[in-house]
Amino acid sequence: MNYTYILKCADNTLYTGWTNNLEKRIQSHNSGKGSKYTRTRCPVELVYYECFQTKHEALIRESAIKQMTRAKKQALINAASKAKTPK
Repeated sequence: MNYTYILKCADNTLYTGWTNNLEKRIQSHNSGKGSKYTRTRCPVELVYYECFQTKHEALIRESAIKQMTRAKKQALINAASKAKTPK
């Protein structure tokens, strides 16, 4: 499985990436080894992710999310959060 994900950094910025091992990648980010961007913005929190069968699909979605405005990214996060909230 491949994932496209959004992290909320300690400075309240959002980081988008992809991985084939979500748990390991989040640990990597929080240990300061995940990416240059998140290295100085730890701790990070996973706020959104999508699953894909192929790396190619995950990379395409990562690119699309990176082109979104912060407001659109936040709307995506909020919609997913509402969908997971029990009624």
